[in-house]
Amino acid sequence: MTTAWFHCFSGIAGDMAFGALVDAGADIDEVTGLLERIPVSGWEVEAEPVLRGGVAGTKVHVRYRESSVVRTAAHIQGLVAEAKLPTRVQDRALAVFGALAVAEGRLHRRPPDQVHFHEVGGIDAIIDVVGTCAALEVLEIDAVASSPVAVGLGMVRAAHGIIPNPAPAVVELLRGAPTYGVDLSLELTTPTGAALMAALASSFGPMPSMVVDVTGFGAGSRELPDRPNLTQVVVGQPTVQAPADGQPQLLLETNLDDVTGEVLGHTVAALLDAGAADAWITPVVGKKGRPAHVLSALCDVAVLDQVRSVFVTEAGTLGVRGVQVDRWPSPRSMEAVEVDDAPVRVKVSPGRVKAEFDDAARVARLGGRPVRDVIAEAEARWHVEGPSEPLDPADTPAESRYRGAHGPDSGHDHPHPHEHDHDHLHPTDPAPDEPTPA
Repeated sequence: MTTAWFHCFSGIAGDMAFGALVDAGADIDEVTGLLERIPVSGWEVEAEPVLRGGVAGTKVHVRYRESSVVRTAAHIQGLVAEAKLPTRVQDRALAVFGALAVAEGRLHRRPPDQVHFHEVGGIDAIIDVVGTCAALEVLEIDAVASSPVAVGLGMVRAAHGIIPNPAPAVVELLRGAPTYGVDLSLELTTPTGAALMAALASSFGPMPSMVVDVTGFGAGSRELPDRPNLTQVVVGQPTVQAPADGQPQLLLETNLDDVTGEVLGHTVAALLDAGAADAWITPVVGKKGRPAHVLSALCDVAVLDQVRSVFVTEAGTLGVRGVQVDRWPSPRSMEAVEVDDAPVRVKVSPGRVKAEFDDAARVARLGGRPVRDVIAEAEARWHVEGPSEPLDPADTPAESRYRGAHGPDSGHDHPHPHEHDHDHLHPTDPAPDEPTPA
């Protein structure tokens, strides 16, 4: 997953972000080809190599005919949608203009789609935003991160007159993000630059752990007295270093909006059968407001292929996404006690003893007892009788082992008993230690 980290040591503006990506290798002609799909004419883009504070970078110039048109957020969103850009370019551009609309709406107390964009609605700002998103796509960037963002002080001139610096929209857009002030009476971070990071950056902080592929610098218009007027982008592949004792695992997921509950339940069981350490379903609201589910599975890389294939064969998904995560399972052992002359397995871990629900439910059905009483008795018996010989996982009943959620390798405990699709013994079934009648 290719990541682009923006280092905003001199702030960030739309043209600086655009220029940094071009400097990092985004082909300007390919980017311009995407920009030409926007139904707005009278502009051209030029990339110029420059020096800022002795550091080489790229200055992107957007040349355009002056216009008195003041566009609303809805107008600009319509232009982006009409351009038929690649899906990720369109989604990112709409997210940036959406963030701008929300911020301006709060400041002017208007609905976001009725906000009038002044500076950020000009052709140059539209080209900067869409150009940055297009350059991210040309470089095949999957994730964006940002450093803390530098801002200036004093006052600056805007369409509404003199306003404080950083501009109110910048402060609103960077709410929740780390920022710091620089003793310069200059607009280091513009609303367009702030919106790009607010909408696209999934994290803020130091440069992520990565193998660096390429870096680039996007230049601002002027020289600064104490630093290069540049925004840096670093592009690379993340490296995952598991902390001590952590188990590297893969988290696989897919979104489903056309699968029945029965198929979902069956797929969870199939994922566990295929070797997943855990599998679960999360209800969500999908596109067009449709109810949907996220199907997730946690597995070791050794069983990746067989687990991933279940997503396709059983759930019918057209794609699976995955990230590497770390897992810290507590040490545990499986032991057993007897309740009503029947075995009940208990999972023993530091500070906790937990009866296996399937065993307790079987004993409860056979004896006509509440399952909570059987659970309490099994756990109490273990505390009184002490440890037994640990059970071999291979000796545990298959219906408990294959589900994983309560088996010895599950990696988590559930806070309450719940139903599974296991096969259970019924009161008319023979107990496990009784012979089956002929």
